[in-house]
Amino acid sequence: MSAQLLQKRIAVFGSTGSIGTQALDVIADHPDKFSPEILTAQNNDELLIQQAIRFNPNIVVIGNENKYAKVKEALSTTDIKVFAGEKALEEVAAMNCYDVMLAAIVGFAGLKPTIQAIENGKVIALANKETLVVAGDIIMQKALEKRIPIIPVDSEHSAIFQCLVGEQRSSVEKIILTASGGPFLGKKPNFLENVKKEHALQHPNWSMGSKITIDSATLMNKGLEMIEAKHLFALKANQIQVVIHPQSIIHSMVQFKDGSIKAQMGLPDMKLPIQYSLAFPQRIANNFPRFDFKRMNTLSFDEPDIRTFRNLALATTALEKGGNLPCVLNAANEIAVFAFLRNRIGFLEMTNMIEKAMDKIPFIETPTLNELFESDGEARNFVANSIKL
Repeated sequence: MSAQLLQKRIAVFGSTGSIGTQALDVIADHPDKFSPEILTAQNNDELLIQQAIRFNPNIVVIGNENKYAKVKEALSTTDIKVFAGEKALEEVAAMNCYDVMLAAIVGFAGLKPTIQAIENGKVIALANKETLVVAGDIIMQKALEKRIPIIPVDSEHSAIFQCLVGEQRSSVEKIILTASGGPFLGKKPNFLENVKKEHALQHPNWSMGSKITIDSATLMNKGLEMIEAKHLFALKANQIQVVIHPQSIIHSMVQFKDGSIKAQMGLPDMKLPIQYSLAFPQRIANNFPRFDFKRMNTLSFDEPDIRTFRNLALATTALEKGGNLPCVLNAANEIAVFAFLRNRIGFLEMTNMIEKAMDKIPFIETPTLNELFESDGEARNFVANSIKL
């Protein structure tokens, strides 16, 4: 069998973001194993055009329909098919020209294409945590019915996934998600009141997009990861623990019912979990930097400060209560972060807005997909109107 036949055809949904660009680096390093068939972006038409010219995919989609003509013209001398709009993302996800979807669209916008890919029987390499935060019960049930593997790309969930290979899920006592603590580890509210976006975007260990970097600074990212982990690994809320680990070397751990703990370790580099998710169940060689125990003699751990970083407490409430509350939490957070990045609200005000939305939006214990879309819209409108965006 030729190497060509062994290639996995990859659809990179969100190819111009932090995860998407790193995924294309991984694909470029292994042209015998991966072929990019679909590339999508929302607004970054220039980078999408560059990527399309370099990788020659079958299809590109630009979410912003106003930029369709520019992308179409730039690729007119190629055989690449060009589509535009939110509906096109869903329609392309339903096509059969790919094997694995890398779901890397940021936020709630990634939900519908991912559902289409699952319905279409495609393997999901999931980098969009909001998909499971918002509709975890529905997504995992659909994946189970279709017998579709969902392989996490988040470094923490990838770590848990790797620790569970060869283990019985019933033997898990709890999982331990590690958090760097972000740029404001140890700071108190009187300091955080005056934090500007320039400070919050300076993560000590990871290079990520602006949304996830702010979420890391507020610890909302870890809260969303708790909710995602519940669905990915079929856990109860009391089986999920968060610890602060500033060095970001241990990416997460699993404690089993006999008391033993497995940890997955490595330097903080998102290309590793991206490569693992695309190549699974294989491990493939690479030239990434290696962790050297001789150069680091301290790995430290601490409890998160949920009195100062209340987002983690709000997310825990959403995790425990379930229903549409995680959806409301996520939607309110997306608008709050959007406002903070535009200097419309302060750092601590983001948490206040999320808490108000969670109190305001009616609770639905077992929401349908349509009710989740409605709750999402209600929460976004509530926060946007409160801030007067």
